[in-house]
Amino acid sequence: MVAGTTPSLPWLVVDAAGREIEPVSVYLRDRMLGDASTATCRSYGYDLLRWHRVLWALDVGWEQVTEAETAVLVGWLRHAHNSQRQRRRLGSHPAGSVNPKTGKPTLRAGYAPSTIAHNLTVVHGFYAFHQPFGRGSLINPVPASVARRAALAHRSPLEVRQQHRRAWLRPKVPVRHPRSVPDGQWDELFAQMSSRPPRRGWPIWPPTWRRTDCRWRECRSGGPAGASPARWTYWAARRIFQRAWEALGSNWTLHDLRHTAAKRMARDPELKLREVQTILRHTHISTTELYTAVGLDDLLDKLGAYYARPVQPVSWPTQYAADDIEAVFGAGQ
Repeated sequence: MVAGTTPSLPWLVVDAAGREIEPVSVYLRDRMLGDASTATCRSYGYDLLRWHRVLWALDVGWEQVTEAETAVLVGWLRHAHNSQRQRRRLGSHPAGSVNPKTGKPTLRAGYAPSTIAHNLTVVHGFYAFHQPFGRGSLINPVPASVARRAALAHRSPLEVRQQHRRAWLRPKVPVRHPRSVPDGQWDELFAQMSSRPPRRGWPIWPPTWRRTDCRWRECRSGGPAGASPARWTYWAARRIFQRAWEALGSNWTLHDLRHTAAKRMARDPELKLREVQTILRHTHISTTELYTAVGLDDLLDKLGAYYARPVQPVSWPTQYAADDIEAVFGAGQ
């Protein structure tokens, strides 16, 4: 993957000799004309580069592929080690294990099922784009689920979603429930950063970012921070919070703070779910509804509070005679 020179193609996929792969460039340029973001172009490019590397290893042209080459791609992704998962600190938890402090699993050593499914979707779209022009294989090498297409076609959102089987070679992608940072660990985070915590769970606004940045640099350098704060980007904020979590032995991420804010807003009686959807910029309200689900931590807290309350004495309405109550419910009632 190399950076492009035009806005219509910000990323290029090249072969081992540095030559541009023209069919991929045509497809990515079409995605950009459809108002895709630069990050989407880069993500699709890596998926197609992975696909072409499999074809180069098998010595098969991209126009002569069948489902057999797709099976090789899926088999390799299910057993290969993801190089991005090897960058771990000494003494950190191994890949795929569960962090004992947060209860959140770390990323597995290989490719996640969602990554495999995304790669198959991109390859399927790549050949579906070229087929009307008479390019590529006659049959799309990525199998599609006919039952899924029938279940999703002309479906009313008020109807119950029909169950359907996954297409062949499609991995089973587990449903990921949003995770929120507990109150105690939220306070530990900002204590580690030597910054006054903002309102718990709510999105952090630019003045707080600047204050956090100055406090963090002051804490790291041992002296007062400069007058002008550093230029804030997502990656700068991500790295600051990542260092704080590593010092605490946690594996929360910056995106988990968004989940925490979304969960608290979705359960606030003063906010409507449509308002929360607008704040979070969710396209579908069904995505916002995920934050209203009751988690295991919430159930444990509720049960603990229930058993901690004193037992209330049993009282009966005055119109019932004591002898009748004793005869029905027994003595002592």
